[in-house]
Amino acid sequence: MKILFLGDVMGRAGRQAITDHLPRLRTDWALDFVVVNGENATSGMGLSGNHARAILDAGADCVTLGDHAFDQKDMLQFIESEPRIIRPLNFSKAAPGKGARVFSTAAGQKVLVAQALGQVFMKRPFDDPFSALETVFRTHPLGGAVDAVVVDFHCEATSEKMAMGHWCDGRASLMVGTHTHVPTSDAMILGRGCAYLTDAGMCGDYNSVIGMQRDEPLRRFITGMPKERFAPALGEATLSGVYIETGEGGRASRVVPVRQGGLLQQSGP
Repeated sequence: MKILFLGDVMGRAGRQAITDHLPRLRTDWALDFVVVNGENATSGMGLSGNHARAILDAGADCVTLGDHAFDQKDMLQFIESEPRIIRPLNFSKAAPGKGARVFSTAAGQKVLVAQALGQVFMKRPFDDPFSALETVFRTHPLGGAVDAVVVDFHCEATSEKMAMGHWCDGRASLMVGTHTHVPTSDAMILGRGCAYLTDAGMCGDYNSVIGMQRDEPLRRFITGMPKERFAPALGEATLSGVYIETGEGGRASRVVPVRQGGLLQQSGP
């Protein structure tokens, strides 16, 4: 199976990168399944229903969220009517929507997508992500109930992401980190067949400060004083993520970082 995961979509530039590139990649790379993290797609803070539809219409099979899952209030209702939107498993026991779901490809293969939030250096405390995912793995074993498992681990600390990757090894086809908006170069396949990448990066304008226009972040770093709200950068965006191929038992047989358009060096299968 050929699976593409794309990192945090950042504002209008990120949405444009998805619209410009994803339909072509879906065809050219003969993709079976596409997951997009969309939690910053609306003004850099959350995801609206309209922008979720645009990402899905461009070719995503599933859109994951993150710690800004419900910053756009209409998502509270939209997620209940759109099963292709996944919020973190451990966001809140009262949160609407689902943190994991099984999808079917056009060929009938079963793909489990799950998302969890990390605990280290995050702005608010979240429940234990390991125990939250344990429950999902027990009911959806890789190579048994499902043909592939994709885990989006949305957190700050690289050490926590690495720990999660090793913990998912043998139970997931791909464990990929999101949230920091900076792509890492450590794509690998772990010992029991889990493809791993510490952070997928963002789909956004990299001539920025993690996707935001530079002036206000620079002012705050230099002076310690805010003046304006952060605003997403609007230059040409790079589409960033990771591509995997799975083989026997849903284990990854190939993993390749993806960079398309914008400033970063181009890469892909």
